[in-house]
Amino acid sequence: MPDGDDTGGIEAAVRVLPGIGDVAAAEWDACAGSANPFLGHAFLSALEDSGAVTAESGWLPRHLVVEDAAGRVVGAMPLYLKGHSYGEYVFDWAWADAYERAGGRYFPKLLSAVPFTPVPGPRMLVRPDADRARVEEVLAGGVVGLIERLGVSSAHVNFLPRDQWERFGEFGFLQRTGLQYHWSNDGYADFDAFLAALSSRKRKAIRKERREVAETGLTIRRLTGSAIEDRHWEAFFRFYVDTSDRKWGSPYLNRRFFDLLGERLSERILLVVAERDGTPVAGALNLIGDDTLYGRNWGCVEDHPFLHFEACYYQAIEFAIERGLAKVEAGAQGPHKLQRGYLPVETYSAHLFADPRLRDAIADFLRRERRQVTRERELMAADSPFRKDG
Repeated sequence: MPDGDDTGGIEAAVRVLPGIGDVAAAEWDACAGSANPFLGHAFLSALEDSGAVTAESGWLPRHLVVEDAAGRVVGAMPLYLKGHSYGEYVFDWAWADAYERAGGRYFPKLLSAVPFTPVPGPRMLVRPDADRARVEEVLAGGVVGLIERLGVSSAHVNFLPRDQWERFGEFGFLQRTGLQYHWSNDGYADFDAFLAALSSRKRKAIRKERREVAETGLTIRRLTGSAIEDRHWEAFFRFYVDTSDRKWGSPYLNRRFFDLLGERLSERILLVVAERDGTPVAGALNLIGDDTLYGRNWGCVEDHPFLHFEACYYQAIEFAIERGLAKVEAGAQGPHKLQRGYLPVETYSAHLFADPRLRDAIADFLRRERRQVTRERELMAADSPFRKDG
């Protein structure tokens, strides 16, 4: 395990940033790449510049960057000092409760993730021409050093790709798994070709759902780039707030965030809007990656059976087929997605604890939980909607 407190050698090149604005966008993005828009400077800065991510909201930025001898940024990690566990989607409330009942102090903690966004992707961002193994070692050492320097209970890295999950395991982090549901493009020519790959019963069910939505008289539009107007953002924010009020009690994101998102990432946005006589009544927000469409938020002011499935799942599949995208990731949870062609995949997170007593207790729990998750994925996959002869 690298020593994050070592002041000699390359560890001295690790800097802790109080905000994403303290590193040039080009430097950060050279490490993050373009495949996943949530890891880019534009998205992360929109969260901070809008005030959605601040110390007051319980997300204090403490991003890490690694610089080489020439001062060039060769590695980065989005990192936050958290005063709670809201907006994470990898749930550790039971751990916090147990530790505090035993007399410990769980919060604050460190978290590497995309705020409010359960999207898988690398958390150790490395410039392609850098020594990946060494930069990852230094970033992990930087996290360990911050645990010790800040005196926090733990560090958590959520929604990792499997290779980085295994890498964090080598660094002493405990390994956790979960489930999401993703749709994969098997080279379908169009939506009907996708339906043809399903069992007859599932194919008929989806056609019935889409027909019922069509009979509502709503017009479904897919908007990107300059086609997304301010009125669309205004309407979508109303949908988002209404959904947040019903599900969580208060919205994580504010109106300013959506304005900045539209300004900075308009060509990477797909907004699916359902309109009645030209007035938006429902919408689904997606971000477009290099090979993946990421479904994010949904809301409505008119409630219709199956409209959620149409706007969030079927329109996303059609768009992915048209664009030649390999996957659609529709967010956290939702076994109901299975019958609509979204199959279970494991997600990965890594966790490090300062107190060996807490670490030992959670290590035992995670061993058992990983077996359970694997079994659940196998059972879900056995109920696949795709034809068995396919």
